[in-house]
Amino acid sequence: MVWNNGFMPRDGTATRARLLDAAEQLIEQNGFAATRVDQIIAASGSSKGAFFHHFDSKQSLARELVSRYVDADLRLLDQGLAAVAAIDGELERPVAFLRFYEQWAADLVSEESACLYIAVLTERDLLDDATLAEVDRAVVAWRNGFAALLRPALAVRGLPIAPDELADHLFATFEGAYLMCRAARSPEPMRQQLRVLRQMVEALLD
Repeated sequence: MVWNNGFMPRDGTATRARLLDAAEQLIEQNGFAATRVDQIIAASGSSKGAFFHHFDSKQSLARELVSRYVDADLRLLDQGLAAVAAIDGELERPVAFLRFYEQWAADLVSEESACLYIAVLTERDLLDDATLAEVDRAVVAWRNGFAALLRPALAVRGLPIAPDELADHLFATFEGAYLMCRAARSPEPMRQQLRVLRQMVEALLD
């Protein structure tokens, strides 16, 4: 935001955001261990002093970066839940929820897309419990959100399927599709995998 006098606010918000943006891109591309602090500083156009003013260490930055990523991820979850909230019918809501993400799949990824969750979890030993807890916050939120739609639908059909375990397939589909998109250099696998999951749930509830 630009103030009326034309100057940016000097509370460090913009610098912090640039550091986090640069770190996210580098870590997704190269991994956590291979990303050096000086690379983050150079990519953000910042300084070493600014980096350590905002973050005590590289691990501190990773923890805050993952927390920010989770917050954005859960906003995406909230959008999907809001989109189906007014739908009347237990059997229709889970399918419409999946269709929401299927329709937006091309906007979720690009040929260079990667997922920060994958980047950090493949180097688990380098991360602390607080960072891993943030990833778990995302997993649990997606599970609970989708399971809340699945539970009444499965009950209507009398299907002996655990809604939480079925709900986890959506998070697993997102993460697996990210890897497929990167390997194929195309966003199409995300749409394909979300479509297949939606078709499976649709057939299950039909």
